[in-house]
Amino acid sequence: MSKVLTLQELHNLAMNHVGKDLENRGFEFVAINSKLKKHPQFVCIDKNSEYFFVIVRAVLLPDNPNNYDVVWMETFKKHAFDKDAKVLYAGVGLGNPNGEGLPVYLNEEYLIEYNGIQFLEIPLN
Repeated sequence: MSKVLTLQELHNLAMNHVGKDLENRGFEFVAINSKLKKHPQFVCIDKNSEYFFVIVRAVLLPDNPNNYDVVWMETFKKHAFDKDAKVLYAGVGLGNPNGEGLPVYLNEEYLIEYNGIQFLEIPLN
């Protein structure tokens, strides 16, 4: 019998996709935190030694992975600013190819909606 992925396992799957994307873009990992609701998931540096805090959010399709809590994100952006880091957001939608509302199973095919990493500006007031 197939095993349904837990929320933590879905989050880990999303992090794997985002981590590969970050590597392909030339980022180096300083820290990784895969626990749900612990942010950021990745602390990275680029080739110019600039720090980036990366937020990964996994959602079940048909929810839109590009949406995030704007109020919470403003608080997080303030934290990043205080640490002299930039903020990147990566939303990942995961779903069952056999239909909406069906769970994603371990070691079975799944749908993914990933539109890449979004750079979030930290405006100064």
